[in-house]
Amino acid sequence: YPTWKRTLARRARESQMKRFCKAQAIQRRLEEIEVTFRELEQQGIKLEKLLREENESPADQQTQWTNQLLYLVQKKNNLMSEESDLMIAVQELKLEEQQCQLDEKLRSYMNKDDALKTPEDEKAEQEILKQLVEVVNKRNVLIQLQEEKRLSEL
Repeated sequence: YPTWKRTLARRARESQMKRFCKAQAIQRRLEEIEVTFRELEQQGIKLEKLLREENESPADQQTQWTNQLLYLVQKKNNLMSEESDLMIAVQELKLEEQQCQLDEKLRSYMNKDDALKTPEDEKAEQEILKQLVEVVNKRNVLIQLQEEKRLSEL
């Protein structure tokens, strides 16, 4: 087994592990965001009840509750934005994994001697190449989406 093939296999495993770790971290963060959403929702409900029921309370107190409610809404919007970014990252990881698998398949066809390739092999190679281009285009769209989102937030 040539050294370059072992190196490619090792690098493929390493990149797969990196993607797996990143996916786990994203999943944990999404779960944390979900818990935080529920907590913010409960705090918001309490503040709304206070604002509606305590009409006789001082104006300063009502202003303070309103400001707290607005702060919670802002915090929730920030979490929603982060959640959106994480969902894009999940899609990107899926496409990256798909691209690696297609690369590996394509490499196996391309390493085959042209004289030994059957018409089915050549057709499969072209199909894999077509799928690979589609995946790269999808990743490009995601990157553009992230860039547009980042620019709009600025």
